[in-house]
Amino acid sequence: MVKIGEKIPKFALEAFQNEAVKKIKSADFKGKWLVLLFYPADFTFICPTELEEAARHYPQFKKLGAEILSISTDTVFTHKAWHDNSPAIRKIKFPMIADPAGKLCRDMGTYVENEGLSLRATFIADPKGILKAYEMHDNSIGRSIKEILRKLQAAKFTSEHSGLVCPASWEPGDKTLKPGLKLVGKI
Repeated sequence: MVKIGEKIPKFALEAFQNEAVKKIKSADFKGKWLVLLFYPADFTFICPTELEEAARHYPQFKKLGAEILSISTDTVFTHKAWHDNSPAIRKIKFPMIADPAGKLCRDMGTYVENEGLSLRATFIADPKGILKAYEMHDNSIGRSIKEILRKLQAAKFTSEHSGLVCPASWEPGDKTLKPGLKLVGKI
């Protein structure tokens, strides 16, 4: 499993996006922030609520120079069928990556061997592909895309403001900290 501060693994997989099946490579996103949303399976209960929320906030991620990639062990054809049959999934504009062999899921530590599915997990990587944040939990617990967006904003802020760190619940415009000193004014 990739650890904080390490590069995420290279990958080349098929994806369904904008009514088409295409090949997606990690190199396609060089210079962009990446948000990887691993989920267990298409046609489930929690997954469409998360992915629909991600679709709603997608323009905000793009504005920050980030790309969202959703990943499951389903095939691109299952992604297309889900897209064609679900009003929530039809809203998705970001790539829906197919990892039917579970290779990327295994590389990222999300694969559940006895189920052939991924855990619900989120990874944020910087433009150099370095892992800055992740969360992984039981598949019965849905994520907050707003919190993922906030984590991306904090990671981007600290990468652009050397020596400053973000305190608990930091949001853009809030005061930051300089280790060893006190709160720093709003930036």
